[in-house]
Amino acid sequence: MSTEVKLPTKKLDPDQAELLTSLKAGQQIEVVQTVRVGSRQWQTHVKGTFRQLNYLATGLATQRVPEDDIVVPMLHFVKENGEYSSIAIDENSVVRKL
Repeated sequence: MSTEVKLPTKKLDPDQAELLTSLKAGQQIEVVQTVRVGSRQWQTHVKGTFRQLNYLATGLATQRVPEDDIVVPMLHFVKENGEYSSIAIDENSVVRKL
């Protein structure tokens, strides 16, 4: 993974970007994300074991130039119950080492 974490449209907090690129497989993490549906908003918390950080290249149904590609940083981890999970990182995501 490169030393820079890029979001498709917004900027990621530099401290979060540094933490994400410094994570090693097997480290315990907690992820807090803000969910918004309409005017309602709440936070979700999940703990687990970090696996990897990579990018998901989204597909488009039409031909476009490469500059239009949207890539989303994805955090892969194993939840405390053993379930493998992945979440998209956005500007409101907070990841902490435990």
